[in-house]
Amino acid sequence: MIAGFFFTIMTALIKEIGDTIPVVQILLFRQITMTCTVLPVLISGYPDILKTNHVGLHLARVCMAVIAMTCGFTAFVHLPLADATALGFAKSLFVTLLALAFLHEVAGPRRWFAVLLGFVGVLVMVKPDADGFNIYSLLAVAGAAAAAAVMVIIRKVSQYDRPVTILSYQAILVGIIMIPPTIYFWVTPTLAQWGIMLAIGLLSVVGQLCNIQGFKTGEASAVAPMDYSRLVFAMIIGFVVFLEIPDITTLIGAGLICATSFYTVRAEQKAARAKKSKGA
Repeated sequence: MIAGFFFTIMTALIKEIGDTIPVVQILLFRQITMTCTVLPVLISGYPDILKTNHVGLHLARVCMAVIAMTCGFTAFVHLPLADATALGFAKSLFVTLLALAFLHEVAGPRRWFAVLLGFVGVLVMVKPDADGFNIYSLLAVAGAAAAAAVMVIIRKVSQYDRPVTILSYQAILVGIIMIPPTIYFWVTPTLAQWGIMLAIGLLSVVGQLCNIQGFKTGEASAVAPMDYSRLVFAMIIGFVVFLEIPDITTLIGAGLICATSFYTVRAEQKAARAKKSKGA
């Protein structure tokens, strides 16, 4: 829950400066801050830390991560905080679809029903009208789909490479990819904006550390649902800081997405435990 709180503050800060500082520039400096924190590990393990026979999977994962962050953070800038947060939870639904397609995992009728119901919630929140779909809502959904692709690729590549190798490729390559668009769209930040970008990077690191510690010391089935506390934090911060009040369709759509995503996560965990006990 503490991790969720830090991540929500991070996205609120992105929303605060995203109207004047390009998202790619924010992402680059976020990545620089995060890379600096793991630099000692990268240096001490070089060059063995980068050895892999699956460079293609690492490149695919990095590309999907760039799309996920760019689309997702752009949505946070232009959508109410609670809306963007709830639409981001749709990644659990996409994970089920992608795992079925690429990892040949099996889903029963209940999980299929949960996925379909979850996408009904997405449709409710995207709010199609006579003018079409809200482009920023679609970006949030695209970011969720790309984030799901990242998770599925990690499942695959983690069978071959160490976590530190996976982390190293993202730390290095995401920053490199962000350099050209940052140079093209460059806006010179004010002193306050420099401070906010530094805070965004530090909050990302602290949030990740809290997340890791939570999963290290607690049962995954109990810890994972705590991520949904971010929706509560987003509603509170959105109201207090940005004067955003969720409407009824937002609440209904968010409820459907969170409930079905929660069910999907729990179903995956039960299936993993059953597979593990069967193998034992």
